[in-house]
Amino acid sequence: MGAWALGVADRIESAASTAAGRGGRAPAALVALHEFAGGGTIEDLRRVLGLTHSAAVRLVDALVADGHVTRRPGVGDARSVGVILTASGRAAAQRILRARAEAVEATLADLTQAQRGSLTALAERLTGDLADIRLDERREGRPPAGGWLCRLCDFEACGRPVGRCPAAARAAVTST
Repeated sequence: MGAWALGVADRIESAASTAAGRGGRAPAALVALHEFAGGGTIEDLRRVLGLTHSAAVRLVDALVADGHVTRRPGVGDARSVGVILTASGRAAAQRILRARAEAVEATLADLTQAQRGSLTALAERLTGDLADIRLDERREGRPPAGGWLCRLCDFEACGRPVGRCPAAARAAVTST
């Protein structure tokens, strides 16, 4: 399972980096800004990506230089800086999401529909369990490795807008 998960993660990272034209946390930053963090502050983005403040500032500098984001004054705190995707950034995020989907699809291509259904049910369960582990880490003051679980998610694919996301559903149950 670990080898498979690592192999899929490697395929996703390679495809996302190629689609973004930049590696590291840039693909996740663009997707997060596209899906849920747009208009947030550099501090918000830092937390999503699991970066230090200085690393987040350097990443935003690079994305500004690429023409993918712009900065604006933060709301409510004169010291904060908001980050907004440009049209180029939105297009890059969409390329990254397509590349991510293609990378995952290639690993599932030889499965039957029944096998895909079984894997989906297991993946949903394991994603919920992983969300619990990560929430426990946060409560204990330990930020989860890598940042937020959904930092590179396609919200349409996971069903988040209609309440089907297993991580969000588990987080909602846990926080009540």
